[in-house]
Amino acid sequence: MAAMAAGDEHAASEVLRGLARHLNCLNEDNKSTRKRALELIKRETVDKGLSSSVLQEVFSALLKSLLKCLSDPMERCRETAITVITEFIRCVPKPEESLPYLMPCLAQRLGEKEILEPAEELRLSAVEMLTLSVEVCGKHLAPYLNEMMNILQRTIGDPFPDVKRESCKCAVKFAECVPEHFHMQAESLVKPLMQTISHQHSRVRVSVIEATGAVIQHGTGKNMDDVLSHLAQRLFDDSPQVRKAVTVVVGDWLLHMRDRYSYFHKLIPLLLSSITDEIPEIRFLAADLWKQAGAQWEKENEDDIKDKMDFLLTPPPFYPAGVERPGLGCRELVVRNLGRLVPAITHDLTDWLVPTRVRTSQLLSVLLLHTEDHSTQHLQPLLATLYQACTDTEKEVVSNCLAAAKLLGTFVPPVVFLKLLLDHVTTPSSSSHPWTPLMVLAAVLGGCPKPLLKPHLEQIANTLAQPDVCQEYQQVMYLEQLLACVDVLLHQCDSDCGSVSLQVLQVLITVQSLSTEPHLIEKALESAQLLCKVQGLDSRMELYRQHMGQLLDWLAASVNTWSSYSPQRLQLNIIVIQSGPVIGEFVSQLMPLLRCSLQSDKDPEMRMSIFTMLAKLLLDATNTLDSQGHFREESEKFLCNVLLPNLVWRAGRTAAAVRTSALSCLLALLHGGAITPGQLLCLEEKLIPLVLSALDEDSQMGRLLACRSLSTTVRLIGTSLHPEALNKIYPELLKRLDDSSEEVRSVALQALGLWLTSLTKDYNPEFCTPHLQFLFQQLLLHLDDPDSSVQEQVLEVLKKGSLVHPTLLRREVEAVRDQQRSPLYCDQLLQHISSLPTETTAE
Repeated sequence: MAAMAAGDEHAASEVLRGLARHLNCLNEDNKSTRKRALELIKRETVDKGLSSSVLQEVFSALLKSLLKCLSDPMERCRETAITVITEFIRCVPKPEESLPYLMPCLAQRLGEKEILEPAEELRLSAVEMLTLSVEVCGKHLAPYLNEMMNILQRTIGDPFPDVKRESCKCAVKFAECVPEHFHMQAESLVKPLMQTISHQHSRVRVSVIEATGAVIQHGTGKNMDDVLSHLAQRLFDDSPQVRKAVTVVVGDWLLHMRDRYSYFHKLIPLLLSSITDEIPEIRFLAADLWKQAGAQWEKENEDDIKDKMDFLLTPPPFYPAGVERPGLGCRELVVRNLGRLVPAITHDLTDWLVPTRVRTSQLLSVLLLHTEDHSTQHLQPLLATLYQACTDTEKEVVSNCLAAAKLLGTFVPPVVFLKLLLDHVTTPSSSSHPWTPLMVLAAVLGGCPKPLLKPHLEQIANTLAQPDVCQEYQQVMYLEQLLACVDVLLHQCDSDCGSVSLQVLQVLITVQSLSTEPHLIEKALESAQLLCKVQGLDSRMELYRQHMGQLLDWLAASVNTWSSYSPQRLQLNIIVIQSGPVIGEFVSQLMPLLRCSLQSDKDPEMRMSIFTMLAKLLLDATNTLDSQGHFREESEKFLCNVLLPNLVWRAGRTAAAVRTSALSCLLALLHGGAITPGQLLCLEEKLIPLVLSALDEDSQMGRLLACRSLSTTVRLIGTSLHPEALNKIYPELLKRLDDSSEEVRSVALQALGLWLTSLTKDYNPEFCTPHLQFLFQQLLLHLDDPDSSVQEQVLEVLKKGSLVHPTLLRREVEAVRDQQRSPLYCDQLLQHISSLPTETTAE
């Protein structure tokens, strides 16, 4: 051995003797000389394949000179010097002997406030040399903790991305080499790492995350809070490799960090967030790490959970199908930290960044799947969080939170969640978003198993049917959620919904009455059809027949307080229109409702809307109100007690509008056949004066309806009227021949034609000659109307008049023939009179 050592010393002396001149040249001013000298030193040493012991001797002798070259003005010289030193460190058996000289030099070059090495590539080579030193020197670097930390603080923030990455790699290796010393200054690297963690290069971000993992793992743990928010942001990174790095680091902390129990509540959300990552590899990695963490915790706390073991291993009833139940350790980890996790979830669900809210909403479902029925004790804050999240503009956040709400329905007993939820539905805390409790209720009910939900069906349906719930708000969103709750009940409980059929129908009627959106009305009708189906009913008519009495009682309870703003008048409209012929079976119950709501002192707008509704029904009376012939029995009272009082003249435009709507209802009653001529005749003394009065209405529509109503009345009972009653009608109709509306004039002429044809033998033409003479004279004036269509219509009316008193008419025509602009129509009329049978003319 001594001989070998002597031989190595001799060989080393020979090499050094040969390098003496080159070493001297390193001090020359000529940069080319220095460069050539360094290259020759490299060729004669590391390139020559000398034995390790010889290299060690040579390296010790050359080190100071080579380190001096690290500050050479010439970049090529510095590069060669770094290369030579790196190769020596790699090859010598005791590289740690160089540390007393190497570390101060590198600390000066790289660890000062201003990095002295200007060349990026050379800084990279220098840091790579430092990494190599860590690898080969290991624990020998412990005395140089300050120098290492100074260098890494600067180089982690280096402008050159590759230097950042190499520095992170170096930090990881250094932490692993001297953990018992590293922790004393680990926190000094946190700030530069966090400043670099969002670097634009994904590979740099990955390196920073890996370094952060080592720094926290081998540090004191005090800086955990400083890094967690940054790591959480990286879970939204566009690069899957970055997200994977976070997953690995967090999983490693959960498994190996000394003080991990103190940080479970902060680490669990990060790892569980990766379980919902879009990349399968990351999801599987996170799930595997989580299983390991749960199994490890289970093993470490075996004594603590021994008593619960059997109970906790049995899956709860109605567990979601197709979902793998997390292990016992995983569930216990979440359960024991849920109290600290819920506030964090609540906070992050209101974050201004959409990706944060989306990922948090996904995490909520994962947590609830772990906590199972333990979420019951946190139900109040969880519901408040869900209400808030349901107002999010991002649809994915809302759908994720509703999925979480469904899990609450699966695991929390209905008696518990209904107590809170139904209170919130009845009195929503948010006036701007009152629909959120309904939205959450629908989701929770959707997750609740049918056998558990059935006993509470009536309580739920009664709440939904409360006026404060189903009639209070008209927002589309609110009504949609109301329908969603109904739909969930129908789908979840199907045939059991027969017990709450009335309440469900009331809700569906209310939604239709309040909504102006076609899609909502259609959805409500579909739900009504489903309600029929679950009860085995053939149609909606059957459904209404089943509940019509109760529905009318429901409306009657509040009829005295109805106004134009009352939803009940709209509900009445839906009920009577949609029930079709069924309403005819309940006329005796409907009529008091109509009489009360249509009293002349009631809200005018409400009366107008009800009259409009009745007009539609009365036009098709045989298929609606009079389907059973019962309305005909009531029609006389209806006309006398309801319609006629609303035809009495009152001042004001609103009163006029009410009269117009009442006239439309009267016309529909007369046309639809729901009143007999005999019943009409009994009321003619009350009816006809009011209709005649309406012929002077300011509104064209009012005059038109009055004309038509009078025309129909004359058609129905004209032949039965007393001559005196008849003689009161025609003068008012004649006035309408000068109406500003061509349509009113036309209808008035039709009415006069009907009046003339209704004159029977009881109407003595000779006795009534003054009336007929006045009528003929007025009609002859209009026979000269500028409008030829009016002339032709008047001619037809006068032809009917010729059958009543032809002699009088001939005389009147002859008297005015020469005064008219054209005798054409007079001649036609005279010709028509001449063509009449002799006995008629003689009369």
